[in-house]
Amino acid sequence: MPQAPTQRRNIAPEIEHDLVRDPRLGYEAPVDQEFVRCVEHGSPTPLERWHCHDEYELQLIVGAHGRAFVGDYVGFFEPGHLVLTGPRLPHNWVSTDLPPDGLAVRSLVVQFREGPLRDGMRVIRELEETLPLLERARHGIEFFGLSDTVRERFYRIKQSHGLERFAEFAQLLCLLGRCTDYRLLSSDYLPVNGPDLTLSAINKVVAHVNTHYAEALPLGEMGGLVGMGESAFSRFFSKSTGLTFTTYVNRLRVNRACQLLMERDSYVSSVCYAVGFNNVANFNRRFLEVKGMTPTQFRKQAAGRFAEG
Repeated sequence: MPQAPTQRRNIAPEIEHDLVRDPRLGYEAPVDQEFVRCVEHGSPTPLERWHCHDEYELQLIVGAHGRAFVGDYVGFFEPGHLVLTGPRLPHNWVSTDLPPDGLAVRSLVVQFREGPLRDGMRVIRELEETLPLLERARHGIEFFGLSDTVRERFYRIKQSHGLERFAEFAQLLCLLGRCTDYRLLSSDYLPVNGPDLTLSAINKVVAHVNTHYAEALPLGEMGGLVGMGESAFSRFFSKSTGLTFTTYVNRLRVNRACQLLMERDSYVSSVCYAVGFNNVANFNRRFLEVKGMTPTQFRKQAAGRFAEG
């Protein structure tokens, strides 16, 4: 029997603007808000909500445990959990084990805008070192082994102003950009190894897949896009990305399914066919491989992103 759709509700993330950034919630006073903004807040708080904003945000959990929601990622957090999210990437951290009186400080947050960094890159080439970090952050990055250092750096940024604050912030960006112990949380990310010609060819294939993921994608047709035969393309894709083409397509389709499960009340079977899988059993297997849970379980857990402390 098909799964009944869930009750319809407003499931779009709230878009956060400066007007709601009240110092009583832990934000710095407007006079202190510079290119880099520091936020130190407790829990429960109105800030625990499914939302997004135009800034990059580095969040360090220093108290409480709970569930983390970043894009289509659903997981757990505990003290030391450190995540960088990119612009307009929805997120929420919902505390689940608060003491009766709550916590005075649960999270240390650094927000910064992309525009000034991009403008600075035109005249200060050293800033270009941050580009790979900024691109990865669009998927959400969880870092490991940096929590103590970042906590110290947060207070150094918070207590400084002007050029000194930017210098402290630049040290933080350098630390994050050079960290190799991390994982990406949301949506599909495809690292490409090789020269510019390789990147160009893979990008051409990826662009086609992003548009036609719900259709059949035979290897021969994909190879034809970049002037290769089926076998040659299969080897080329695997060597360049570390994934087979089929694995990549399955991951992409599962991630598209996550978006539909979070944004619509459609039947799971309808989502299955909408993203290009031919039967529900195969969809469930591939979804479980990628997300570690079934589509139904994912939808149920993802609903927790609306919980408030």
